Amino acid sequence: MSKDSSIPAAECQTMTDVRAGVDALDQQLVALIAQRFTYMQAAARIKQSRDIVRDEARKTEVLQNVRKLAEDAGLPYGLTDQIWEMLIESSIAYELEAWDKDRS
Repeated sequence: MSKDSSIPAAECQTMTDVRAGVDALDQQLVALIAQRFTYMQAAARIKQSRDIVRDEARKTEVLQNVRKLAEDAGLPYGLTDQIWEMLIESSIAYELEAWDKDRS
């Protein structure tokens, strides 16, 4: 099975099927993360001050939102916490770099 022709997990009969599904999802996840980072670029362009790039209240809100989404999806409690913590911190670093670049 090719990476772009996966089947639903419940229909997988072999590890090749499973791996094709995982690979296809990884491709989608990377594309979504890349899209998310385009919003960080936009935020860097829009924000007037470098000091407001880091917004702890917004970070807390995002983490709470994702935790609720994960809970609603039936994922184990706390599963997304570390993933999104790293994603948010990476996003902030990217945004700071973009902010500096846009103003140099």
